[in-house]
Amino acid sequence: MLYSVYEFNRIAMTPWRAAANATRQVMRSPMNPMGDTMAGRTMAAAAELFESVTRRYVKPEWMIDQTEINGQTVGVSEQVIWTKPWCSIVHFERDHDALIAARGDTPDRKVLFVAPMSGHYATLLRGTVEAFLPDSEVYITDWQDARMVPVTDGRFDLDDFTSYIREMIAQLGPDLHVVAVCQPGPPTLAAIAMMAEDDDPNRPASMTFMGSPIDTRLSPTVPNKLAEEKPFDWFANNLIHTVPAPNPGAFRRVYPGFLQLAGFMNMNLDRHVDAHWNFYTHLVEGDGDSAEKHRTFYDEYLAVMDLSEEFYLQTITDVFQEHKLARGIQTHGDRTVDPSAIRDVALLTVEGENDDISGIGQTQAAHTLCGNLPDALQQDWVQPSVGHYGVFNGRRFREEIAPRMKSFMDETGKAALATR
Repeated sequence: MLYSVYEFNRIAMTPWRAAANATRQVMRSPMNPMGDTMAGRTMAAAAELFESVTRRYVKPEWMIDQTEINGQTVGVSEQVIWTKPWCSIVHFERDHDALIAARGDTPDRKVLFVAPMSGHYATLLRGTVEAFLPDSEVYITDWQDARMVPVTDGRFDLDDFTSYIREMIAQLGPDLHVVAVCQPGPPTLAAIAMMAEDDDPNRPASMTFMGSPIDTRLSPTVPNKLAEEKPFDWFANNLIHTVPAPNPGAFRRVYPGFLQLAGFMNMNLDRHVDAHWNFYTHLVEGDGDSAEKHRTFYDEYLAVMDLSEEFYLQTITDVFQEHKLARGIQTHGDRTVDPSAIRDVALLTVEGENDDISGIGQTQAAHTLCGNLPDALQQDWVQPSVGHYGVFNGRRFREEIAPRMKSFMDETGKAALATR
């Protein structure tokens, strides 16, 4: 019933949001003499704040239509090159002629970003993509909102997620560099381990794990502790709900995105309250730049997606409660996943010093699991002064982490290919 109540409340607020929008437009109209008064700005700010906290945020657009290479602007277009009911691969294709004109026909590294399927859309990695576009062929996984997948398309669990990753890597070929951001770390490592064990010719040149829960027994954080302290039945009975009609995924059992968002916001509630109060005061003061930064961040942060029941619950048990991959008992179908089979796929782990989602050591555990990988093909980096989000976005990512990743791919990744 919770999901239905949530939808009912959202619909019930529609006329109030419409009224708030109308008030904002009237107060900001250049024809309104009250518009530039303190009273007018206050009314407009209050109306916008009300509307922003009561609406559903839709899946954001990528808004990446160009990049800059050697001082020249190169157009970028989104191309879906592989698709299944639960995911697509988006290729950010750069204009060929402009690319050649900007820096010749030097081949670029090929990078697949495996975006997290943990409540937010892949567009959360917009800054990550932009940092790599000038010198990389960039691909990214675009996971589907379970609310939008009809029940006739079947179930989707963690094993299916792993299979999808393997298929996508095979689609892009052996010279690929795979980057798993946060949640997909364990299934990505599992997929590459099986490819290595099978001597799959399409196994990637390198794999990078960023803030990933490879072994959550190390430096456990608040979300890790919650997953261990609560019994499995608590998650199944309290966090799984049925998608109501008329959504395309009606009657599918899911972990709703709005519950995930509530959990994340409660971890830093004071910070979010302060941010919205500051947004209100910026609007009243006419500080458009600061207000726009708030809108940009929260338009992304508040856009959430549902996860299928089976995917969410299997992730809770396998990754956070039983630590199956870290303990060597992870299975996929009828086979045991063995990361020690990886011998020629270069490994880079990246963690944030202040990460409160995946603590230091959780991602580094990949090095221990890949025990037969030569030291020359492994690197680890802990980025000072960043939290979880800063591991893959922001100034320090652009200036310090991304260059390190590119150097690793170009040097250590190529060295791994040379050993085959």
